[in-house]
Amino acid sequence: MADDKGKDRERGLESALRRKLLMGLAGLPALAMMPRGAFAAAPTSAVNTTGLAVTDTEVTVGILHSATGTMAISETGSIQAEKLAIAQINEMGGVLGRKIKVIQEDGASDWPTFAEKAKKLLVNDHCAAVMGCWTSASRKAALPVFEQYNGLLYYPTFYEGLEQSKNVIYTGQEATQQILASLDWVAKEKGAKSFFMVGSDYIWPRTSNKIARKHIENVLKGTVSGEEYFPLGHTQFNSVINKIKLKKPDVIFADVVGGSNVAFYKQLKAAGIDLNKQTLLTISVTEDEIDGIGGDNIAGAYSCMKYFQSLKNPNNEKFVAAFKKMWGDKTVIGDVTQAAYLGPFLWKMAVEKAGSFDVDKVAAASAEIEFKEAPEGYVKIHPNHHLWSKTRVAKALPTGQFEVVYESPELIEPNPFPKGYQ
Repeated sequence: MADDKGKDRERGLESALRRKLLMGLAGLPALAMMPRGAFAAAPTSAVNTTGLAVTDTEVTVGILHSATGTMAISETGSIQAEKLAIAQINEMGGVLGRKIKVIQEDGASDWPTFAEKAKKLLVNDHCAAVMGCWTSASRKAALPVFEQYNGLLYYPTFYEGLEQSKNVIYTGQEATQQILASLDWVAKEKGAKSFFMVGSDYIWPRTSNKIARKHIENVLKGTVSGEEYFPLGHTQFNSVINKIKLKKPDVIFADVVGGSNVAFYKQLKAAGIDLNKQTLLTISVTEDEIDGIGGDNIAGAYSCMKYFQSLKNPNNEKFVAAFKKMWGDKTVIGDVTQAAYLGPFLWKMAVEKAGSFDVDKVAAASAEIEFKEAPEGYVKIHPNHHLWSKTRVAKALPTGQFEVVYESPELIEPNPFPKGYQ
């Protein structure tokens, strides 16, 4: 019966998310986040030498996220952000004088489906680039396809690192920018020494927690009193919550993902765990997930991300206003949503720097590209195809928003292969 209720809840979430995505473009703002380009449309034969879907007036890109299934609660925002960015770019004149046409595919929260749809977008549709994936499992499933068919993927999610590909631009944070920074903060500010880890059972949480454990034990000289994993879509957490209550860790370190977060945080509260007293640090909950969890159920928890909707800067104020105008006043914007928004702009800048849509030329031109109009603040692409970015820790409020309590003083250089953590 509990499983049926969980499925009903998931179907309800999917229906609401699908309704969001079916909203029209009537709310598209007359907003230029970047200067309008003065690119005349060069002959297609000059800017497309590898058979991509590029005409004299149009260039085709793919969007590949989960619009259905347990991950839709997290990935819907990425779809919305990418469509906003593309609409804004088209309003500015497009890329090399060509408007962007979108082909969207649904990964359906199923990793083999991501690989299948990636192949369709590259082989059948000849997309010049793809904005897509969310979980590391979906990325790992699709990566061999992008490398085999020489496609270009803009991947928006914070992830475990330990990867670098010519065919991927990673617009989210890797482990040293998120996991290590958050652990250092909680050890310093909360005096934390003992940690209990709870994660979803796939590559990102397991690898992230392996990295976290090494840092806790070897650098912070702390202890891990428990480490538990649950399948994606899992909705019964009472057993592990009882273990947490018995162990009494200084910190619950959580990397539960997708729709499972709704059950996890509601059950924590129902069990009497007050997150204003029990420190919980998550590296997987953004405003997008809280929209489903409910602010009252997670208030007091800390999240480590590079972006929060509440950031105070002119770029973000414009972005939030444009996002809400397009998708509705009640929509919220999380870290991965913002990172997804960066993808089309970074691709546009790389194409125009290269003077070509050819993947090899765009990939080669990507290093050192700067995006000064990013909602999170200035970012730059590193030669390793990750972004220099700041990291931030914020406290969840009952309103569903976050209050930033820490920001790194400088941009953190991406280091996807940190010594001692592999």
